[in-house]
Amino acid sequence: MAQVLEFKLPDLGEGLTEAEIVRWLVSVGDVVAIDQPVVEVETAKAMVEVPCPYGGVVTARYGEEGTELPVGAPLLTVAVGGGTAASGAAAPAASAVSEEAASSTSSEQSGNVLVGYGTAEPAARRRRVRHESPTVSQKPAPAPVPVPVAAPVPVAVGAGDHAGPVPVISPLVRKLARDRGLDLREVRGSGPEGLILRADVELALAALERPAAAQAPAPVATPAPSVAAQAGERIPLRGVRGAVADKLSRSRTEIPDATCWVDADATELMAARAAMNAAGGPKISLLALLARICVHALTRFPELNSTVDTAAREIVRLPSVHLGFAAQTPRGLVVPVVKDAGTRTAESLTAEFARLTEASRQSALTPADLTGGTFTLNNYGVFGVDGSTPIINHPEAAMLGVGRIIPKPWVHQGELAVRQVVQLSLTFDHRVCDGGTAGGFLRYVADCVEQPAVLLRTL
Repeated sequence: MAQVLEFKLPDLGEGLTEAEIVRWLVSVGDVVAIDQPVVEVETAKAMVEVPCPYGGVVTARYGEEGTELPVGAPLLTVAVGGGTAASGAAAPAASAVSEEAASSTSSEQSGNVLVGYGTAEPAARRRRVRHESPTVSQKPAPAPVPVPVAAPVPVAVGAGDHAGPVPVISPLVRKLARDRGLDLREVRGSGPEGLILRADVELALAALERPAAAQAPAPVATPAPSVAAQAGERIPLRGVRGAVADKLSRSRTEIPDATCWVDADATELMAARAAMNAAGGPKISLLALLARICVHALTRFPELNSTVDTAAREIVRLPSVHLGFAAQTPRGLVVPVVKDAGTRTAESLTAEFARLTEASRQSALTPADLTGGTFTLNNYGVFGVDGSTPIINHPEAAMLGVGRIIPKPWVHQGELAVRQVVQLSLTFDHRVCDGGTAGGFLRYVADCVEQPAVLLRTL
């Protein structure tokens, strides 16, 4: 007798509540081993492969590639035990296995869904995201037969006090409609099987809020449609792109930022780097040297290595420097974090920058690689630009921007010369310090760039 178990999208940690299916790694009818990756999903922080804790035959998959699912939504069902697969009729009828039942089938499953997350975590951690209580379903399994992929099951919910089945699965979509008083029964879903997506709710709300006068026909001539109403390609703001949009919007809304900048002669810094690399041993990157300068500057100006607790109305100065750096990837902008940058050598920083950069290009960054930053270094000079006014990486207090280093006319030792010049910019939270502190930090960074020997006084 085979037991059909339903595997749900696990809690991926870091407060994430939903993920998008990027690529299925198994098909219906495939035999999977315990802890075998079955699907690749993209969260707001990283792209990860999700392993299945059950070993058996895949009887159903829930959700097509590109579908966004909330934590706790069914991913697939697996027939375990008996050595056979469940039939097509058995798969839709299978329900989720409870935590107690899952532990009783330890020979057919593991406790690891993701390293650091999932079923291996304490129960309190796993129940952080509320969803339907799972139940056990056992059904006999006949010989393996081809089973069609199951579509996401609509959830019977409504907005407010409305009743009746509504094809919506995301709790965030339901909450948005409920908070705005929208009856989901009046919304037409654009997703698979009429599934109502966040975009459908937002369009419906926009239509309700549009003034009646704007909808009435013009008495003389019909005005041109607005930009929002014109036909064109619509790109959903979700995954990494959506997370970046939310964080940047929050930064602009909450942080009263200001920017100051200065040009610096980087000729001596470039010469020092060339001498270090010519001496043999591991090569030192320019970014690593700039990181070392940032760390020493933050020890002199700790106000900029802080965050603001708005609820308590307090500035929290942080004891360690966890240095984020902006990296452009095919999936968009990400900010990996070098932990404990203040304790690392130039060689260690170079190696860690290289590791995180390669992981970002391969979409292999973990949520831990992308969180916990206290200060960000943004080398936008790689894009061939000189200056920028970067947006602070909320909830940090500052970001140092570095433009391209190029030959420019410069007065050196009283004479006009061609020197390697770079523009440095600092965007800072004006709540944590005033212009004098920000200017002092930026001037110290510029002095170290122009005269690397300045660092020797602090080593």
